[in-house]
Amino acid sequence: MELSSDRVVATLEMSQVKSKDDEPFNSDGDYESLPPHVSVTTHMTAGAVAGILEHTVMYPVDSVKTRMQSLQPDPNAQYKSVYEALKRIIRTEGIFRPFRGLNITMLGAGPAHALYFACYERVKRSLSEVIQSGGNSHLANGMAGSLATVLHDAVMNPAEVVKQRMQMYNSPYRGLLDCVRTVTRTEGVGAFYRSYSTQLTMNIPFQAVHFITYELMQEQLNPHRHYHPGTHIVSGAAAGAVSAAVTTPLDVCKTLLNTQENVALNSVNISGHLTGMANAFRTVYRLGGLPAFFKGVQARIIYQMPSTAIAWSVYEFFKYFLTKQHLEQEAGPGPL
Repeated sequence: MELSSDRVVATLEMSQVKSKDDEPFNSDGDYESLPPHVSVTTHMTAGAVAGILEHTVMYPVDSVKTRMQSLQPDPNAQYKSVYEALKRIIRTEGIFRPFRGLNITMLGAGPAHALYFACYERVKRSLSEVIQSGGNSHLANGMAGSLATVLHDAVMNPAEVVKQRMQMYNSPYRGLLDCVRTVTRTEGVGAFYRSYSTQLTMNIPFQAVHFITYELMQEQLNPHRHYHPGTHIVSGAAAGAVSAAVTTPLDVCKTLLNTQENVALNSVNISGHLTGMANAFRTVYRLGGLPAFFKGVQARIIYQMPSTAIAWSVYEFFKYFLTKQHLEQEAGPGPL
């Protein structure tokens, strides 16, 4: 996509925007941070679209990851690889089974990612001004990503609980509403936030590593911060792979807290409901030792790489598109 309007170029004189067929949207004034006049709505719209696409495109792999993290899976739900798991699930449970729980994920992902990206952009800019006089600061990126995660997880955690319970093999729930009603009746509303502390403990380092890796990759591949889809895809994929790998042990604990896997808990004589990150860590270790903390790591990386690549490329495109549209409206109609 390119800028072909002279009046848009005039509006962006300070950023030296070029409009040539073979050049991306180019701004020496740091395209990534967007002009100050761009509203929070722009960030939220871009973030919501990116978040929904991120979760929906790779959702079947996420379903496999949840099952592969089961600490004592049913013999019919033991898988050697992501591909073998998907093939068997489709063959034995139907073609739509890997998409079970997608509806609640989409309902949660839109508002969660809208808050996430809007908070990240605003906090990053504010902290960068303080820490590095407006320049790119890795500390600011990490802190902004961590704060954005707190808001994101507050919205997304209940959706994660419902989603993972519906993804499990032989899930007893007929659908979204049945799952919500049953969990509320039998375990209370607190069940939807039972894993919140673990989710934050996982996602704060995940997002800090994620954003720092993304910005480091952008410095190497796209130092002038042009709009360049290829660099956003590569940087996003690398950021997703690194952050997913290092936080897998926490994700295994989160899955156990969300699903309350009865067979596994009964085998170590845990009655009632498992709560707390420390208890989850102890239980995972008792059930499988250190290797148990990396169950599903392959599926998690395979899921996160394209997911984060999609999220960043879609988000950057919408930032570019919405900014271009705003500048054209500001410039007004051209000469007849």
